[in-house]
Amino acid sequence: MPKALIVIDMQLDFCPGGRLAVAGGDEIVAGINDLMADYDAVVLTQDWHPHDHASFADNHPGATAFSEVAMPYGPQVLWPAHCVIGSPGAGFHPALAVDCADLVIRKGFRPQIDSYSAFYENDHRTATGLAGYLRERDLTELAFVGLAHDFCVAWSAMDAARLGFRATVIEEATRAIDLDGSREAARERMRQAGVTLA
Repeated sequence: MPKALIVIDMQLDFCPGGRLAVAGGDEIVAGINDLMADYDAVVLTQDWHPHDHASFADNHPGATAFSEVAMPYGPQVLWPAHCVIGSPGAGFHPALAVDCADLVIRKGFRPQIDSYSAFYENDHRTATGLAGYLRERDLTELAFVGLAHDFCVAWSAMDAARLGFRATVIEEATRAIDLDGSREAARERMRQAGVTLA
């Protein structure tokens, strides 16, 4: 059965030294590169935010990073500004084997809505087009790796399962932000959604 590796947001701003660094985020690059040869397709996702993005704490006077606000689509964590379009931090980690990618999906470019999942914006309605691409190529088994385990990886894997794909998260090839226990909470939500944790 054709299978795809979905590499989530392996960008400099999510690696140590970046604007929204995930501890150990750079440690998984070599392992992800090694996995690529085992799949029929490789898809990279890339957070791609305008500077005035609604998820940035700086764009909410008086708000602090990692606080939460209500958005029309539900609760939204306010993040430090990160992965701003065209900035060095939005670029992929230089050691990532980007030449092996069949497709790059950019997400989060609409100023008023955040986008954790590779499949949908956070309103769970606005599609990125990834599902159609995978179906047209008959890629039904999906493995997810990258950053961050408890946000963009988890949301992507859960959406894949809901859309009828066989979704697995290769946990050793992810790292988590782990905001107030968010890693374990994400693991439980993924299991309930039918995602395999490997």
